[in-house]
Amino acid sequence: MENRSNNHQTTNPPQWLNLKLIVSGLETVQDLIVISLCIGLFCFMVIELREMFFSLLPPLDFQLVTADILFLLVLVELFRLLIIYLQEQRVSIGVAVEVCIVSVLREVIVRGVLETPWVQILSTGSFLLVLAVLLVVRVWLPPTFEGIDPERRFSKKRKNQLESESSSDPVAVNSNFNSH
Repeated sequence: MENRSNNHQTTNPPQWLNLKLIVSGLETVQDLIVISLCIGLFCFMVIELREMFFSLLPPLDFQLVTADILFLLVLVELFRLLIIYLQEQRVSIGVAVEVCIVSVLREVIVRGVLETPWVQILSTGSFLLVLAVLLVVRVWLPPTFEGIDPERRFSKKRKNQLESESSSDPVAVNSNFNSH
């Protein structure tokens, strides 16, 4: 009798528990959240653009205008990150690192390098160096999920370039050099 109850517990899940349908529903809700973030971010960008135009009126504060322009660039990069997520269902490492770099540079420019303590400049430079290395190394990172290669376009382009270089005819290459 115990054997019978154990067999019943190890069978397939109940019919009402359709995991594919649940995952699909959750992904749809997540996409709706990201779409609402895109709309909200776009509205915020329009408000910031309006504020930036008002800051261009006399008296002109160059540091405030520069800060507003750089802040808009950060918002544009965030918007691009959300759009890439909606298109490809992944967060782009490259765009996320670019957002971080632009944000850090904005803070350095707004505060001014000369007014910032040297320790903070050194740590900021180290952080930017790490971000730059991450930006370069991301190409060689393994795929995040099976079937999704974050840098597949670069990989295909590089592979095609290597194949075309190895299969090129030396006579055709020499004639190209002689024609110039």
